[in-house]
Amino acid sequence: MLLQIPGALSAEQVAQCRRSLAEIDWIDGRATAGHLSMSVKHNDQIREDHPVAARLGRLIQGALEQNPLFVSGALPAKIVPPIFNRYSVGQSYGPHIDGSIRSANDGAGRIRTDVSATLFLCEPDEYDGGELLIEDTYGSHSVKWPAGHLVLYPASSVHQVRPVTRGTRIAAFFWIQSMVREDARRRMLFDLDQNIQRLRRDVPEHGAALELTALYHNLMREWAEV
Repeated sequence: MLLQIPGALSAEQVAQCRRSLAEIDWIDGRATAGHLSMSVKHNDQIREDHPVAARLGRLIQGALEQNPLFVSGALPAKIVPPIFNRYSVGQSYGPHIDGSIRSANDGAGRIRTDVSATLFLCEPDEYDGGELLIEDTYGSHSVKWPAGHLVLYPASSVHQVRPVTRGTRIAAFFWIQSMVREDARRRMLFDLDQNIQRLRRDVPEHGAALELTALYHNLMREWAEV
């Protein structure tokens, strides 16, 4: 499931991230690349243990914990603290797949990467190129969304960042271990949850809302790992 979360960060929160990231040094992004990814990764990153990265990561995670669409789509059990990257002219990240297990630097231990997330911190007109291309069973999807918008997609997807030809692309990225590891099951639960919410909004007294809510929670009991 590829899911857009509009306004995951407010304009003020995006500006706060941009101001903080402008004041610290960046390192070669290959420092965190796996063996196969190292040859296709050409970008800059903030050190994962940098105190500014930790502070901004807490800001992002706090915002997402209050976002019903994110919670419904990701069903998060654990989240790898956000990492910040930058692509300048000529930089890109060729086709790759994310590692299945990550070690979090916040004491959370090892995390299975079920869902990948990219949070855009630049407006699309600030740079040319830099599209996030995600491959799934329906083909290739090009993602280049406004600042503050988040994209969720299965970490099992082959994806890439196209070369930047003008300006600078800045984003945060991270991974989620979901309570429901299978993407197809997360999709069904998400669709069910969204329709329950729509039914409760449009026909609040309809008895089907209770029955569908019971179905949702019984499926969670069947599929969730906590």
